Amino acid sequence: MFRKSSLLILIVFVCFKVWAQPQATVYEGEIGITAGVAHYFGDLNNRAALNRPKMAVGAFYRKQFGNYIGVRLGFHYAQLGYSDIYSKIEFQQQRNLSFNSSIWEVALQGDFNFFRFEPGNPEYMFTPYVTLGFGVFGYDPYAYLDGEKYFLRPLGTEGQGSSFYPERQNYGNTAFCFPLGMGIKYSINPTLNFAFEVAYRFTNTDYLDDVSTTYAGPAAFTPQSPAFFLQDRSYEKGAPIGTAGRQRGFSSQKDQYIIIEASISIALSSYRCPTPRGRY
Repeated sequence: MFRKSSLLILIVFVCFKVWAQPQATVYEGEIGITAGVAHYFGDLNNRAALNRPKMAVGAFYRKQFGNYIGVRLGFHYAQLGYSDIYSKIEFQQQRNLSFNSSIWEVALQGDFNFFRFEPGNPEYMFTPYVTLGFGVFGYDPYAYLDGEKYFLRPLGTEGQGSSFYPERQNYGNTAFCFPLGMGIKYSINPTLNFAFEVAYRFTNTDYLDDVSTTYAGPAAFTPQSPAFFLQDRSYEKGAPIGTAGRQRGFSSQKDQYIIIEASISIALSSYRCPTPRGRY
């Protein structure tokens, strides 16, 4: 009985001591905001040029499991866009297509630290990390014609919904993405963390830019309609090239995008009684 009472008193004393000391703080995760740029890669930018970045912002919550592994739930809003006028390829310059789109993304990612990371601990204030995950994003490409904005998906610019191409179904406005990237993280103080990250998004859609397969041909569209003028804009550069069956995009390769961003986050901590080995 005496031994049990002594053991109980010892456990209570140790837990109280740990609670009372700053070094007993346990890093549980963080919540933060991000800002940076996004860039599109696909049928209009098939040389992976990084010459037309657009804004990207986000927010995230990360749950930490130990000092090396975390799971992050993130939200992003980004703008993407590109035009054939930036290409050095003669065919693309003549094709003369363009698009813009807003992206709404939610993703679940695993973060893996290279080094032990403990906010506020001078010995473990910095770490590189890798991240990978799975997400869903919404998109809706649009273009301008005579100063007026037109969403391209309802127009069926490659003959979707046309009696000429019954096998071509209209694409949806949501798709999956698979983030893969690297970053660095630094503890400014016990409360604030700073990070810089570059993450590439592979997707399962080839219509992020509304370009994928072959031209449907002018006969598939109502003459003088917005779809008629937006499906083949080569007439703005000279003789039209959009004859039925001619290559318009590269359907064998899906579109992608990248987000380059910095983040500020608030560290979430708790107090715990250590295990017999001194771990939390």
